[in-house]
Amino acid sequence: MAMACARHILVKTKDEAEKLKQQLNNGADFASLAKKHSLCKSSAKKGGDLGEFPPGRMLKAFDNVVFKKPLLKVHGPVKTKFGFHLIETIYRH
Repeated sequence: MAMACARHILVKTKDEAEKLKQQLNNGADFASLAKKHSLCKSSAKKGGDLGEFPPGRMLKAFDNVVFKKPLLKVHGPVKTKFGFHLIETIYRH
């Protein structure tokens, strides 16, 4: 079974996500921004790290990024029922 490891930053608005993505593009540390801004309590304290998971565990829009987009790039904002995510897939196997 395919597995992936990813991290994310979850915020309420697309505008907030875009501002954070700009900071990341300018060299900001993903983990630091996740700890400070992410609304996902379980992953925020781990720098946005979601650990390893199979396809289908996350929402479809999230899975589409994790399992189909290039690795080690920040993708998003990705809208889900929880808000807007910035997602970086660390590895897939």
